[in-house]
Amino acid sequence: MTAALTARVERGIAWLELDLPAEPVNKITRGVREEFERVLDRLASDPDVRAGILISRKAGSFIAGADIDEFGGLASRGEAHALVRGGQVLVTRFATLGKPMVAAINGACLGGGLETALACTYRVAADDPKTLIGLPEVQLGILPAAGGCQRLPRLIGVRAALDLILAGKQVPARRAHRIGIVDELVHPAILDRVAEEAAARLASGWQPKRRRAGLGDFALDDNPLGRRLVFSSARKQVLKKTGGHYPAPLAALQAVEHGMKHGMEAGLDVEASLFAELAVSAVSRNLVRIFFATTALKKDPGLPGDTPAPHPVSNLGVVGVGFMGASIGAVAVMKAQADVRFKDRDVPSVGRGLAVAHRLLDEQRERHRLTRFEHRRLSRLLSGGVGWDGLGRADLVIEAVFEDLELKQQVFAELEAQVGERCVLASNTSTIPIAEIAQGLQRPDRMLGMHFFSPVEKMPLLEVIVSEGTAPWATVTAAAFGRKMGKTVIVVRDSPGFWVNRLLAPYLNEAGRLLQEGVAVETIDKTMVKFGFPVGPITLIDEVGLDVALNASKVLHAALGDRLQPTGGLQRMLEDGRFGRKNQRGFFRYEGGKRRDVDMAAYEIIGAHPDPQVPRDDVQPRLVYIMLNEAVRALHEGIVRNTRDGDIGAVFGIGFPAFRGGPLRYLDEVGLPQAVATLETLAQQYGDRFAPCERLVSMARTGEAFHPQ
Repeated sequence: MTAALTARVERGIAWLELDLPAEPVNKITRGVREEFERVLDRLASDPDVRAGILISRKAGSFIAGADIDEFGGLASRGEAHALVRGGQVLVTRFATLGKPMVAAINGACLGGGLETALACTYRVAADDPKTLIGLPEVQLGILPAAGGCQRLPRLIGVRAALDLILAGKQVPARRAHRIGIVDELVHPAILDRVAEEAAARLASGWQPKRRRAGLGDFALDDNPLGRRLVFSSARKQVLKKTGGHYPAPLAALQAVEHGMKHGMEAGLDVEASLFAELAVSAVSRNLVRIFFATTALKKDPGLPGDTPAPHPVSNLGVVGVGFMGASIGAVAVMKAQADVRFKDRDVPSVGRGLAVAHRLLDEQRERHRLTRFEHRRLSRLLSGGVGWDGLGRADLVIEAVFEDLELKQQVFAELEAQVGERCVLASNTSTIPIAEIAQGLQRPDRMLGMHFFSPVEKMPLLEVIVSEGTAPWATVTAAAFGRKMGKTVIVVRDSPGFWVNRLLAPYLNEAGRLLQEGVAVETIDKTMVKFGFPVGPITLIDEVGLDVALNASKVLHAALGDRLQPTGGLQRMLEDGRFGRKNQRGFFRYEGGKRRDVDMAAYEIIGAHPDPQVPRDDVQPRLVYIMLNEAVRALHEGIVRNTRDGDIGAVFGIGFPAFRGGPLRYLDEVGLPQAVATLETLAQQYGDRFAPCERLVSMARTGEAFHPQ
């Protein structure tokens, strides 16, 4: 087997060069750990070695962390404890080698990679966008357990360390340098030279002067009372943010606090114990499954079997540049570095779209995610006009006009005559079937849907919707460009509402029914936030827009029947001019662009007021199970290719609680017979829309599962 680690000695400096064979990133596997141990043994005993440098020879990756496969399959706490103890011992060797070590960081330095770098004497980082530094373990339901919860707060102060650890943040090299994680920031071309100079100086007895934390942190580190206040405040913030559903941030907080109070060794003991407990928990297992699923989707061309190569997309057209269209263009520029041409009906509309796109670029510059040069270069990739000129060179055109079938058909009829034969035509429609939009086109085979979610720069999901007539080359081209834009892409069969809105519509409709029955907005929203959704359904309606929500419900009702019939409340709200956040009037009051409390006038408009006599016990099951039932029905119809895509689509597109693994994984955990029984009870009480679908009943009867173990 080819070695991942090579070691050479030049002028008394040992170079430890890491490049894990046949892997896109460096990670700390069992084999890599064994190689490190052998090499460190040699360095420790070699009198000619005065210092060492740890560097990666894999482009874009220093060390991305531990091998997730290893702890994803842990069967017991004992196995987990033994695994993490081995990692702690290895990382501690870098700190206790007796010879200074320099970490030369080029590319992703995450998790166990950063913990290894923290154990080194000095850290030099390449000033490159690919150099990201952080401890993202809590996002997998675990905590940094190879010393990260001990060494990071001692290096940069408790408050700064908690800010990174508790949210699993990844920061660019420049910010890591500003807060003191990185000692020296250099151009990538001179990383080796600077690292060698630092190693030589350290070997000669040089003691680097590190920036002390601010006065507040300095006092905190030596002040038990102040420290307690910080930990108490952090604990409250974590509970507020997670609702207690994610135990990893609280465990990380406990490990940091224990180590700062009782010392490094005691802190490492607690890290290992807490890791062992978390690694075998249901929450961690579900988060790890989601990680593996999203990783697999990054390599998924979008179609099974042998697929054609995607056509390159270097020129993108966007027709209809309201907030959504403009955001799509901005993300295409920032992530895919495509030339983007906007088109809209008049000059003011184009100007507003360009302003939105440039503002998003400006925000990236202000957050130091783009250099001044990069910002200038990317800004020049944006242009726009009212005519079709400029779209003739497009490799892909995305339509983002209002959700009106005739309007979309008119746009594509005109567009088709302007673009080349190899140009993919895509609609950003959220509900209208692609086959209907494509009617009348000369080449409907290159027509598909690319359903982005708002805000585009934050929401990770993209649904690529294909009809029976969509050509494979068009599908793989759209999916590849979506991935280039940084999206998690699921390919969805053409059908009203596709996958996400197919699940969302009955959920929002049921929330509307609860309102009409006298359940308060706050009760509905708080119930679903308690279940694990980031926001409640009424807040979500205000965020996406009451017009958008009602239009989706109407389309699905017309296509799928009375079980998806919307209530009259939304229609009455729209007639009163209430569109939600977009015009600062909805179910909530808004002041200065910020959502405040419930607008009591909304109850008058929908014709129902909160009734304390209405039972609350069924609020959660009604909202959850109507979505679960629709998910099973849509999966059986083949709307998504498999359960993996279905769960990922719901987690990233709807906000279904990630710690529950997605709707189909959650059904497995509840048990299908129990789910059928719950739906039957709800159907008896509230109507046939809750009747369990045939597929769910059949699977429950035969003992099947959506994710067989």
